[in-house]
Amino acid sequence: MNGRAASEPKLIFPALAGFYAKVSDLWYPMIRIVFGASLLFHGWGKLAAGQFTIGPTLAKYGIAPSVPLGYLVVFLETVGAACVILGLGTRLFAAALAIEMAVIAFKVKMPAGYSQMELFVLLGIVFFAIALRGGGPYSLDRRIGKEL
Repeated sequence: MNGRAASEPKLIFPALAGFYAKVSDLWYPMIRIVFGASLLFHGWGKLAAGQFTIGPTLAKYGIAPSVPLGYLVVFLETVGAACVILGLGTRLFAAALAIEMAVIAFKVKMPAGYSQMELFVLLGIVFFAIALRGGGPYSLDRRIGKEL
C-alpha cells in the first residue's frame, strides 16, 4: 500500500507523491495567513478612516456601547488579524473574530438576506475552525510552546 491508507485515492501522477508529502503541512498556515491578511486589510482601512466612522455605524444597527465596541472591532481586525497571521494567541483572537463575524452576519446583514451575510458566515466559520485548531505547526504559539 506504499504507506497510504486503503481508502485514499491513487494519484494520477504518482511522481507527485514526494512533492505532496513535502508541502502537505502548508495548507493550514496558508489558510491562517490568507484569511488573517484579508481581515487585516479591512481593519487597516477602518484604522485609517478613524474611530468616528465605526461607532456611528454600530449605533445605527443597535449595537451598544458603540464607541468602545468600535475600538474593539478595529483592534480585532488589525492586531487580532496580525496575530492570527503570525499564529500568536491564535485561539483567543480567532474565537473573538468568529464572534465578531457572527454579529455582523446575523445582526447587521441578515435583514438584507443571505447573499449579504454569506461572506461573514464563511469568515466566521473559518475563524471558528482556526480557534479550534490553534496556531498549528508553523506558528509563534508552537514556537513558544504555549497556547490558550
